[in-house]
Amino acid sequence: MKKSKLFYLTIAFVTIVIGMLASFILPDRFMFDAYTISLDRYNEKGWLGSYPFSMMIYHISGIGKLPFPAVALIQLPIIFSMFKHLKIPRGFHQFNLKNAIIWLGLLMFGIYVGFPSKEFITAIYIYLLSLVLISKLNLFLKIALTFLLLAFFGWFYRQYFLLIPFLALVIFGLSYIKIKNRVLTVLVVGILTTCFMSLSYGLVKGEFMSQGSREALNKRRVATGDSNADTIIVSPVETDTFHGEAFGIVYGFFTVNLPVTGLRFILKPHVIAFVIWQLGLFIYLLYLYSIVLKNKEKYLHEQWVFHLLFAYFVIQGVFEPDLGSAVKHKLGVFPWIWLAFYYNKGLIKRPTKIKRYVFKLAKNN
Repeated sequence: MKKSKLFYLTIAFVTIVIGMLASFILPDRFMFDAYTISLDRYNEKGWLGSYPFSMMIYHISGIGKLPFPAVALIQLPIIFSMFKHLKIPRGFHQFNLKNAIIWLGLLMFGIYVGFPSKEFITAIYIYLLSLVLISKLNLFLKIALTFLLLAFFGWFYRQYFLLIPFLALVIFGLSYIKIKNRVLTVLVVGILTTCFMSLSYGLVKGEFMSQGSREALNKRRVATGDSNADTIIVSPVETDTFHGEAFGIVYGFFTVNLPVTGLRFILKPHVIAFVIWQLGLFIYLLYLYSIVLKNKEKYLHEQWVFHLLFAYFVIQGVFEPDLGSAVKHKLGVFPWIWLAFYYNKGLIKRPTKIKRYVFKLAKNN
């Protein structure tokens, strides 16, 4: 265990160094959100919406006024303290596929959270949710609390988080149906449920979810000649009809989570690295998910973590604008990924069982 902690501290140190140097090395597009949040040129700070909320938090804390290396020196130790509190598993120092994916994910915090970042706030909130998931509460309370906390976060910060608990409950219900290839069924039904949500949203608002978010944003980026628009996710079919929106959701899901189309950026090593990491992450999580579903009774509490995570992945396919954002936003839910990857390491607790003893008292003659 000492080797695992020492290796964890080594990764933390390297990540903090990367974070402190990032603002001097990375191109400005990596820090677009950081400048928007810290400068708040149009006085947009408030309590509703991801940008206004982030601006308000960084304004109140004063961190947004600090040089970016100082921001990294504050935020990254907090991130690593969170994962340490969730527990460093035994064997963390050993080189294998599971650990390698996690190591790379931790190092990427240095690239995306070394300056004012919405993902820093998201990661903290998901960590707080994770404290509920690893607690000794019964499963019903864990589900109820995560449902309420995600709804609260979605209302104030990111609206698409409102969809996660509903979709996770649908997936949870499917886990009780005896069917072959449960993982594939969960993903298919999850995507179909999201299509239905988008249809309902379209009937009320007059436009479908991905049509009014990802597609509209990316069309504006293309029209304005955005130089960073080469990795955007745009459905090859117009999303102004229900069947077009359904295709766009399916296309977005696979592009975000299995981004094999990103391999075409052979001359951009950083894009290839992000693509390979996402492929490894998603495929390995599918493998772990299949194990958990086959041992449902044994891993009932762990199963809820996977339901939340895959619900998030499906929702990502609706709103994610580009491949870079897909990686960045996965760091926001990295506490869930941590719990899922180390599901069998005792991180997630259960209620303490109270043993009741019945004593027979001998009668006096």
